[in-house]
Amino acid sequence: MGNTADFSQFRKQSKKGILVIYANLLYKALKTSWLVLLLVAQRFSKIQENHFTYIYLGIAVLLVFFLIRAFLIYKNFQFKIAKEHFVLKQGILKKSNTSIPFDRIQNINFKQNIIQQIINVHEVNVETAGSTKAEISIKALSFKDAKALKNAVTISQKKENKVEEIISEKPFLKINFPALLKVSLTENHFHSLLLLFAVLITFFQQITDLFDGLGKKEVLDNYISENTSALQSSVILIVGLLILLTVIAVLSSVVRVVFKHFNLTVYIKNNALEIYQGLTTKKTVILKKNKIQHITISTNPIKKILGISFITFKQAISGKVKKKQLDKIIRIVGCKANQVNQIKELLDFSAQIDAIPFQKSNIYLKYRNYIRSLLFFVPLNILFYFGMEDYNAFWVNAIIIPVYIIVTHFFYKKRVFKCTEDIMVIGSGILETHQTYLPFYKVQNIKLKQTIFQERKGVADLVFQTASGKLKLPCISIEKAMHIYNYTLFKVESSTKSWM
Repeated sequence: MGNTADFSQFRKQSKKGILVIYANLLYKALKTSWLVLLLVAQRFSKIQENHFTYIYLGIAVLLVFFLIRAFLIYKNFQFKIAKEHFVLKQGILKKSNTSIPFDRIQNINFKQNIIQQIINVHEVNVETAGSTKAEISIKALSFKDAKALKNAVTISQKKENKVEEIISEKPFLKINFPALLKVSLTENHFHSLLLLFAVLITFFQQITDLFDGLGKKEVLDNYISENTSALQSSVILIVGLLILLTVIAVLSSVVRVVFKHFNLTVYIKNNALEIYQGLTTKKTVILKKNKIQHITISTNPIKKILGISFITFKQAISGKVKKKQLDKIIRIVGCKANQVNQIKELLDFSAQIDAIPFQKSNIYLKYRNYIRSLLFFVPLNILFYFGMEDYNAFWVNAIIIPVYIIVTHFFYKKRVFKCTEDIMVIGSGILETHQTYLPFYKVQNIKLKQTIFQERKGVADLVFQTASGKLKLPCISIEKAMHIYNYTLFKVESSTKSWM
C-alpha cells in the first residue's frame, strides 16, 4: 500500500485489534482487582460446591461482557486524514470527535507488545506537545499501513507526495547484547535498590491488609517478631541479606536496561533521529530536530572509563513529568564521544561551547545545604534520645553525617554553568554528571529569585522555564544572574526561530 494508502475516508484498524483491545481490557480488570481475587483464593476451600456454578457463570458473563465491549470499541473507532488534520471518531455510549492539525503533532511512534508481535500488528501512537499521554492510539495496524499513515502525516501535503527516503543501511548507533550488558552494569544501582525497597514496602503493606482482612494479623505480627529477633542477633544474616539485596538491585538494573533498550538502533535521517528498541515491547520513535527542547548528556566514573555516555532528549510536555509522560523522555544509551558530537552537530550546538571553561555556583550553595541539614539531624537525634532506650542508635550519625557531607560536596562541585551566544550549558548531579544543553530561543520564561539570606550574600537563583519543564541555576552572583537574565530575555524576544 505504501504512501498510496487512502486515508481520505474514515477507516477502521485491523480486525486483529479486537483481540488486542480485549486483552488490554482483561489486563486492566486483573490489575485493579487482583487483591480481591487473592482474598477469594484464600477462602476457595470453604466455598460450597453448589456455589461454583454461579462463580463460573459470573466469570463467563464478565469475559463475554469484555469481548462485546472490545468489539464495540473496535467498531466505533474510525480515523481519516482531511485538510492536513488527523480526524478520529470513537466511543460507545459517549461519542467523541478529535481533530489534530499536523503542525501540532509532535511524534508518531510505533509500539509492539507481546500479543501484537504474535499477531503481527503495530500500535501507532500520535502524540502532541500538550497531552499527558498519546492523544490517539491505534491498537492494530499492519506495518505497511502504519508506515503509510506516518508518511501521510509527516510529509507536508504542500510538497510532492513522493516516497520517503530509504533509511541508510548503516545505522548511526547500534547496541548489541554484550554492549548493552556492559551499559546496564554501569547504571545507577542505588536507584534500583531504592525502587526495590519501595516495592517490598508496598508488597508488605498489601500482605498486612490481606491478613488483617482475614483476621490473621496477630499471626503475621508474631512471625515477623520472631524472625526480626533472629535477624538482629546474627551479623552474618544481616550482611548476607544486604549482599542479596545488592545483587537483586544489580540484576534488576540489567533486566530493566535490556528489556527497554534491547537491539537499540539509531538512524539519522531528514534532520531527525529514528530510534528502534525494546524486547517484550518494541518501540519506534522519531525525534524531530525542531521538537527537541533540550538534551542532557550524562556519565559516571565507570562510564567515563568505558568511554560511553547516555543522552536524554526532552520534548514538550504538559506540566510536570508524571508517570504517563515518561514516554516523552527519550534516552539513547551507550554513546561514544564521536556519536555525542554528531548529535550536538545535528542540533546546531557549536563545538565552541566545549572549549569554554565552566563557572561554579557560589560557595553559599554548599553552606546553605549544611545549614538545612540541621533541620533533619537535630530532630533525628532528639527522636533517638527520647524514643529509644538503647543509646547505641546515636552511632548512626557516624555513618549518615560523613555520607551527607560527601554528597553535599559533589552536589556543589557539579553545579556549574557556561554559555555562548546561543546556548546555555547547566551542570548537575551527585554520583552521575549531567550536562544540559539549552538553546536560549527555547526558553519560554525566565525568573530571577532571591531570598533575604541570598540578598545578604549577593547571590540569586535563575529558573529557566521551557516547554519540557524547568531548569534551575542556583546561587550565582547577582551580577552574573542579572546579565544572564537580561541576555536571555533579549535572545527570546529577538529570535525568529520556532521553539516547536
